[in-house]
Amino acid sequence: HGRDGLDRLLMCVPSHVPVPPRSRPRKNLNLNPLPISSVAGFGAAYGTAKSGVGIASMGVMRPELVMKSIVPVVMAGVLGIYGLIVSVIIATNIHPTGYTLFQGYAHLGSGLTTGLAGLAAGMAIGIIGDAGVRANAQQPKLFTGMLLMLIFAEALALYGLIVGIILSSAGSSAGSE
Repeated sequence: HGRDGLDRLLMCVPSHVPVPPRSRPRKNLNLNPLPISSVAGFGAAYGTAKSGVGIASMGVMRPELVMKSIVPVVMAGVLGIYGLIVSVIIATNIHPTGYTLFQGYAHLGSGLTTGLAGLAAGMAIGIIGDAGVRANAQQPKLFTGMLLMLIFAEALALYGLIVGIILSSAGSSAGSE
């Protein structure tokens, strides 16, 4: 009766409807790792929005610097591409049969690494971009420093992408053996 109640809860089935028995053991339940790597898109969106607010605010005072200050928005947009790359790599290596638990966890780790690194980098790019473009409007000599900080923040996501590709390839090579 305990398992029947759990099945009803997981499937959102009312108590008067019979629940069919499980056709396969629960240990083969695989999570789809693809949505996890799309968390990098949240970082890209945050970085774009936060930097965009700074650019709009700075553009009121110094409209001639708006195009020069678009760099943080472009760098934040690249973060979403990192998540897309890992999602495509994972998606091409998922097969309906013979997908092991090790492959599932390797792909989940790959998506988490890339997604969370992209989220953190997007937050850093957004904050640096917002403060940097406002400061650049008051003191143009700060542009190089802002650019260097943005590059180092982007590097965090690039490290996550590299580790994600390594994890994904480890999972894929385990499935080909």
